[in-house]
Amino acid sequence: MNKIKLFALLFALGFAACKQKSQPTATIAQSKAYYTCSMHPQVHLDHDGNCPICGMKLIKVELTGTGNKTANRIVLTDAQIRLGGIETDTVKEENIGSEKMLTGTVTTDENNAEELSARIAGRIQQLFVRTVGEEISAGQPVYSIYSEDLQEAEKEYLLARQQQKMLHNPDIDYKQLINAAENKLQLWGLSASQIRDLAASGKVSATTTVLSNINGTVSDVVVHEGDYVTEGMPILKTQALNNLWIQAQLYTNETGNYKQNAPVTVSFPDLNGQVINGRVEFTNPELSGASKVDLIRISIPNPQGMIKPGMLAYISIANGNNHSLAVPASAILTDGKGSRVWVKNPDGSFSPRMIKPGNGNQSYVPVVSGLNIGDIIVTNGAYLLNSEASFKNGNDDSMRGMKM
Repeated sequence: MNKIKLFALLFALGFAACKQKSQPTATIAQSKAYYTCSMHPQVHLDHDGNCPICGMKLIKVELTGTGNKTANRIVLTDAQIRLGGIETDTVKEENIGSEKMLTGTVTTDENNAEELSARIAGRIQQLFVRTVGEEISAGQPVYSIYSEDLQEAEKEYLLARQQQKMLHNPDIDYKQLINAAENKLQLWGLSASQIRDLAASGKVSATTTVLSNINGTVSDVVVHEGDYVTEGMPILKTQALNNLWIQAQLYTNETGNYKQNAPVTVSFPDLNGQVINGRVEFTNPELSGASKVDLIRISIPNPQGMIKPGMLAYISIANGNNHSLAVPASAILTDGKGSRVWVKNPDGSFSPRMIKPGNGNQSYVPVVSGLNIGDIIVTNGAYLLNSEASFKNGNDDSMRGMKM
């Protein structure tokens, strides 16, 4: 009898333990979203924050219900696609011949560099933008200045408006006087709203706030508070980081492989080998010094801002002329079950598809079967989709029923 009671007690304890262990699974199933890293999609957290591996800001991935997806389909919002850096491209024939590889360094695009200069002489009373790397936009306060010339111009403007109200001399065109005074203030840096505020108050301020007329990331702050500036003196400089350059050196006998506007592929070891497309923008017609090497410049887009000046980059260009149906190497995910890509469906969802790859180069891999010309595939961010599929359905179920 005691043995029966002991057996019943052990059974009850075991059932309670199993019930307690099943609670986390129910919690995950009931969760409507999780947070992951676009560079390390294996990270899944239930709260916002930074990636524990690289420190990047985590992105939110909302779990869609059965009404928004069928089996093996993933549905993402436009915000999730943008934050996850998911990029797509149409399958077509590419050059899979042998490649030449160069090592380069990411730099800023000097064509997009801008400078904010002083429009009138005076003393800098206060700087509102002090730090290199700070983002500024047009209309943002940059500095305040004490300028006697600017004060006199403001007095002329107020005097012209006052004369228009009080005097009625038909021989004087008061509107022309007001417009001339207003144009002078605009040329010296006052905005239309500042001029309206001046007219409404009727008083001249001791200092005037100067607003930015440029956008970008601050690369240099030239002045300090208390400095005297003259007309045309630089105040700060900015760079636009949405488009960057990659500069590399090559020997003279290699310049024939890199023609103006030739397409190239660029990979970044600091971004887990992320590959993007660029083009040759400039090849220096002169050799540099005694080294007898040539300078080549590649232009690349940087809409996500993940690529930073100073990063190492590998530039590759196909030398041969062997064209075949191929996809970027970054689009293919390979594991023990084979190779697959993520295909964008007509309804905007994404589905995995098994393929049979051939032998290509470091940029493009030919596809023997599984894809057709015109299919739209994910070229960057496939790991994020694969991670979400595994998180939702499990490693076994998420890949079941894929097309070949």
